[in-house]
Amino acid sequence: MNKAELLKSVEAPINENIPQLSPGDAVSVHLKIKEGDRERIQVFKGTVLFVRGSGNDASFTVRRVASNGIGVERTFLLRSPRIEKVVVERHNKVRRARLYFLRERTGKAARLKQRF
Repeated sequence: MNKAELLKSVEAPINENIPQLSPGDAVSVHLKIKEGDRERIQVFKGTVLFVRGSGNDASFTVRRVASNGIGVERTFLLRSPRIEKVVVERHNKVRRARLYFLRERTGKAARLKQRF
């Protein structure tokens, strides 16, 4: 067994419930959360800052502004079985691949124009 076959055998299956994501997309990520013996769905809504990697370690980071204007960023694995579904609510027009500049902006300055 060569190296390529070995890597293919340990690769996680692709999660069909995650659409093609791009930076600037406003998304809601539905996650399975385990609390004791119960399992529930938690929704994390925000803007995709960047998508990185390919294969097993591919991930995307979503940023949202929580209460009191505190920014919360969360990174999700693209192939995670914990992700129930990802809904793209709108595509925004951006000119760069990583939207780190949104971290310093608040209010109207943090808005992105919609892409049609």
